[in-house]
Amino acid sequence: MNLKELKELIEMLKNTDISELEIERSGVKVRLRKGGDVTFHPAMPRMEYPPAAIVAPAISETERPAVEQAPAAASPDQIKVTSPIVGTFYRSSSPDKPSLVDIGDTVKKGQVLCIIEAMKLMNEIESEASGKIVQVLVENGQPVEYGQPLFVIEPV
Repeated sequence: MNLKELKELIEMLKNTDISELEIERSGVKVRLRKGGDVTFHPAMPRMEYPPAAIVAPAISETERPAVEQAPAAASPDQIKVTSPIVGTFYRSSSPDKPSLVDIGDTVKKGQVLCIIEAMKLMNEIESEASGKIVQVLVENGQPVEYGQPLFVIEPV
């Protein structure tokens, strides 16, 4: 953002009823407030989350949830279902309901696999293919990034 664009934004703010304006462009965040200050913030770097097996707290075998890692060798025809948005991953539609899918379940293309909450909206994530769930890569309630793998499906 250059000085000319900044001056145009200030003029626009003066000529409207808007009291505050925040814009982020090219890694620079600008917040303008009437009667306030102008602040510049570099954009936050994108956070990468390690696989759930590394982040999960230590739990006993009797408490271990159904989120188990399958053997590391993956066949080339397996499909990874990735997160289309940034948000919080949930395996069921509510805390008192069972998981929508578990390892070993057979799913159909378009079947709801999980829910990702983003900005207080619950987004159903559907299967991209028919097959068998061989891995669940994220723990319930864990934050997920855009493009982060959620499930591995083996076509049947």
